[in-house]
Amino acid sequence: MSAPAAGTTLDGRGTERGSLATLRHGIRLTPEFREGLGLTLLLAVVATAGRVVVPVAVQQTIDEGLLRPGGPDLGLVRLACGLAFVAVLVTAVANYFTNVRIYRTTESGLSALRVRAFRRVHDLSVLHQAAERRGSLVSRVTSDVDAMSTFMQWGGLLVVVSTVQLLLATGLMLFWSWQLTLLVYVCFVPLALAVRVLQRRLQQAYRVVRERVGEMLGVVAESVVGAQVIRAYAVQGRTTSRLDSAVDAARVAQTRAQRLAAITFSSGELIAALATGAVVVVGVLLGVAGDITTGRLVGFLFLVTLFIQPVQVATELLNEAQNAIAGLRRVLGVLDTPSDVADPGDGLPLPEGPVQVRFEHVEFAYPGGRPVLHDVDLELAPRTRVAVVGETGSGKTTFAKLLTRLMDPTSGRVLLSGVPLDQVSFASLRRRVVMVPQDGFLFDSTVAANVRFGRLPASDDDITLAFHELGLSDWLEQLPDGLHTSVGERGESLSVGERQLVAITRAYIADPDLLVLDEATSAVDPATEVRLQRALDSLTRGRTTVAIAHRLSTAEAADEVLVVEDGVVVQRGPHRDLLAQDGPYARMHASWISQSR
Repeated sequence: MSAPAAGTTLDGRGTERGSLATLRHGIRLTPEFREGLGLTLLLAVVATAGRVVVPVAVQQTIDEGLLRPGGPDLGLVRLACGLAFVAVLVTAVANYFTNVRIYRTTESGLSALRVRAFRRVHDLSVLHQAAERRGSLVSRVTSDVDAMSTFMQWGGLLVVVSTVQLLLATGLMLFWSWQLTLLVYVCFVPLALAVRVLQRRLQQAYRVVRERVGEMLGVVAESVVGAQVIRAYAVQGRTTSRLDSAVDAARVAQTRAQRLAAITFSSGELIAALATGAVVVVGVLLGVAGDITTGRLVGFLFLVTLFIQPVQVATELLNEAQNAIAGLRRVLGVLDTPSDVADPGDGLPLPEGPVQVRFEHVEFAYPGGRPVLHDVDLELAPRTRVAVVGETGSGKTTFAKLLTRLMDPTSGRVLLSGVPLDQVSFASLRRRVVMVPQDGFLFDSTVAANVRFGRLPASDDDITLAFHELGLSDWLEQLPDGLHTSVGERGESLSVGERQLVAITRAYIADPDLLVLDEATSAVDPATEVRLQRALDSLTRGRTTVAIAHRLSTAEAADEVLVVEDGVVVQRGPHRDLLAQDGPYARMHASWISQSR
């Protein structure tokens, strides 16, 4: 069976949830939406009940005041007008507080939903994040929640008020004339049936809209991030064409959804006009027959307006609701996605001290792909500096990701100091195990702030000392503002090698017990590499280190070398021993030496 589409929310039976089920599920996951709901509904009832007072006042003024058999009763007219004024005033005040409470509650709920979705995105494994475009994931937390915000702050109040208004108007209409009430409902039956059909089509249409918007944001994000590559290869035309296609696809989807919404709204307008005309004609006939008074007929027309207004609003709300529900489905699609690399929560802490690494018959394959690692069974002693070497695609980086639990093995298990890795709490794991990736990602802040991610309490003096101990003081002094130099978005104000210097310093100040370097020195120049190699010698002394080696100079400085070929560890031993053997390592080393000359 194929996997559900991204953003699709499924019930316990694996079928897609309907609109009401999606709303219930969203409210269940976000209890903030229910806070103070009782008082808000009470205020909404008060605000709506005041609107019904006006038709009653009109009816009383005409029947009991102006058309009274014994002559006009001006006192009753004044009383009715005064009560109507007070009712309108109370309605306005109650409506104000209802609005304020709904805005506050929805903002609280949507903020909580946005935070939970954002955290869930971070909880998803590297595999899951790689399976979906970054821009689409970002759109779940941004534009999809914004679509819900628009509806809940505007439509949420209208849903409550319109429902109460419809019920009160219907009750009073029945009291005054059941015949006219039945006539009104008969007029709206065709609309109700049509809306039911259009709702399903709108639901599908707006799901496509949210998907197309997510795809558009993904293309925009890629175009911005990859601007240098686009210019370097002069592919602006192709990129523009791709962006235009994504924008046009979003426009087409939105236009189709709006066309369906326009049909619904126009149908409501037509039925409302027919209902009003029918009430006037039949009401006059009932009045002539003596079955309804003039005041009740005029008041009934006021009530028809109060009845029609929620129905017309409902057709417009249907449009916004389906857009909001489509966004909610995509957000819930993130929240409902099970994490295949889950934090055990109250899991086991790693024993203090240098870390021992154990791979027990570990295999790994990416979804739908061939195995990347085959039956890796080995043990790395504490305080050992290990270099993992191999051709591109041999499985080196996968080895590092399994060791740091960015992914879990397909079979077998990884143990650190005798503790299965999937039982170690993330808090303990991330404190004791640090990985320096190849790209050296930096946040849009200063050099000091980026280094401080390694140890938040670190002072500027601590960070300066770290650069000094790594032999990077001269480089730091060359920066315009030293520690407080801004690195720009993704660190792009620095060179690739300079970004890696900051990333290595960040790992240094974290002081881990297990350090994993994923080709961490591959982006620096030879002179900087020599400097870093000296610093890494002191950094790795006394702690377990696994370095994914691109340059074999890293392997020469290691205590032990693992040679990986097609996902299998084919050689293992010190650099000198492996070099003396006629095997893959000796051939790789000879090739590296020849290319370095």
